[in-house]
Amino acid sequence: MADSEPVTAAQARPTVVRLPTEIDMTNADSIGEQLGTASAPGVPVVIADMTATTFCDSAGINMLIRASKRGAANGTELRLLRTCPSVLRIMRIQGVDAVIPIYQNLEEALASRLG
Repeated sequence: MADSEPVTAAQARPTVVRLPTEIDMTNADSIGEQLGTASAPGVPVVIADMTATTFCDSAGINMLIRASKRGAANGTELRLLRTCPSVLRIMRIQGVDAVIPIYQNLEEALASRLG
């Protein structure tokens, strides 16, 4: 397949991006760029693997919301993979879980239908 050919539904696969232990103002922009690159047209789902993430400040949360919106513009859904309880608590307080689905395991994130 040449680079200029569109990705068909049969070729499209979810992409998993592993996020670092800490997400803050020092790395949020570069992580956002990684998620943006992964959210190429034709990619139905990008899973942000936060299983190793133990800290995410407001810059990180804002980046995740922006990445979700940019992905949606390309037809890509951003999904978060289980994060530590303290990060999950902050995300729930900030309402991130109402905007970006959060899954407990990779199998669940992969099996869920788009929506």
